[in-house]
Amino acid sequence: MNSKQKTFAWIAILLILTGCATSSSVKTKSDKKPNIIVIYLDDLGFGDIGAYGAKAIKTTNMDMLANEGIKFTNGYATSATCTPSRYGLLTGVYPWRNNDAKILPGSAPLIIDTAQMTIPKMLKGAGYRTAIVGKWHLGLGSGETDWNKKIDLGTNELGFDESYILAATQDRVPTVYIKNGVVENLDPSDPIKVSYEKNFDGQPTGKDNPELLKMKWHHGHNNSIVNGIPRIGFMKGGEKAKWIDEEMADNFLGKAQAYVKENKEHPFFLYYALQQPHVPRTPNPRFVGATNLGPRGDAIAEADWCIGQLIETLKTEGLLENTLIVLSSDNGPVLNDGYFDDADTKNGNHTPAGVLRGGKYSLYDAGTHVPFITYWKGKITPKTSDLLVCQLDLLNSFAALVGSDIKSQDGEDMSKVLLGTAKKGRENLILEASSRTSLRQGDWVLIPAYDGPALNKEVNIELGNLKEDGLFNLKNDPSQINNLAQSEPKKLSEMKTTFVKLRGEGFGKTEKLELK
Repeated sequence: MNSKQKTFAWIAILLILTGCATSSSVKTKSDKKPNIIVIYLDDLGFGDIGAYGAKAIKTTNMDMLANEGIKFTNGYATSATCTPSRYGLLTGVYPWRNNDAKILPGSAPLIIDTAQMTIPKMLKGAGYRTAIVGKWHLGLGSGETDWNKKIDLGTNELGFDESYILAATQDRVPTVYIKNGVVENLDPSDPIKVSYEKNFDGQPTGKDNPELLKMKWHHGHNNSIVNGIPRIGFMKGGEKAKWIDEEMADNFLGKAQAYVKENKEHPFFLYYALQQPHVPRTPNPRFVGATNLGPRGDAIAEADWCIGQLIETLKTEGLLENTLIVLSSDNGPVLNDGYFDDADTKNGNHTPAGVLRGGKYSLYDAGTHVPFITYWKGKITPKTSDLLVCQLDLLNSFAALVGSDIKSQDGEDMSKVLLGTAKKGRENLILEASSRTSLRQGDWVLIPAYDGPALNKEVNIELGNLKEDGLFNLKNDPSQINNLAQSEPKKLSEMKTTFVKLRGEGFGKTEKLELK
């Protein structure tokens, strides 16, 4: 081989190597795992979004996700209250399997075992960076939490690399932000003390000091006063660490945006748990009067703006085409949930639950039947889907999406449903409200007979406590007006059999079904 031939040979080899490198880089780019963002609202009802029928509130950004993604009309939380729904979402395990998965005080210990599989833990194993920003409400610490030290058990131990949260709810103490297990801005010379049993000496309360309040309590919220708002539980100290309620939405949004920007070169998972429209409803002054519905409507408008800002950040950073967004709510709506804030008096013709019956705390459908939207620009074809889906299935579905073989106890792989390429959703689903459970199967719902009041008078919501078994067909009767238990005995028996098979027996006298 002469020198000229050698030169051509080396060029050929270089071209081949360059081609291989180019091919490899293209493959890596095309195979890049999608970012995943779960946007979780608090007490947002099925009828609170424009795309789901709301006319009194403009929800431009949530509507965009629904209209350009998949709007599920049969999407469910596991439960009609916050703690159990969040437990089910993160673990893929029915919350009724855990006796501690009930509405928790702010001082409760962590109720998810650190050995338990969770969405962030699974995704970390698949190479993801993970973060939570917003409301937690699943307990912190291993016992009586010392808020003045790094909390020993919490979000980081369950798979979140980064964590910026409020411990429980906005209406419960401690009223501080917690970053990676440490209270933010805490002054060591002003230690925090928290109690849900008795007040600390010399501390004013909503019950005893109404003159200090800018928001009056209606029921239950009459303990320690922070920022002029009476809370559930007692707290002393931590003055520099206490949040300003009206700044909470902006604060959480800023943390979510910063996380996206800082991790844009890696696949990431962000659990963005907004506090709106849970009480106390304290929209930033920019949003006061944004609707005619009072603070609740204004808080929803504020939440919609926050979601729009996060989407804009994804666009700016070039991430929108490689990000799956799932938006939903932890349970159904409630108007008066502890404060006089005009939510009920200014509601007008707005129907937070849409055509559904009940609301938060209820076994009727509005307790758990919530907005459920998936969006992935360029990957999901816009549509409205009536397939049955549940937040319980997110862990298994995300696992399938990222190539993990991890499966939860009760979840199903609904990845194709979430992406709009499947024709079949869940066959059945056990739903829960304050430890009472019901069964949805196809278009049918079975609500076993329960003792207890039919109506929670404080919040004015029907609870679904029926003297006789309730059988409803949601397709023909979404408002659950007609109880078909007497006219459809065969269907009732079939539903009871399925319910006992799924739920088990011996789990409570009021839920002991008599099979006929």
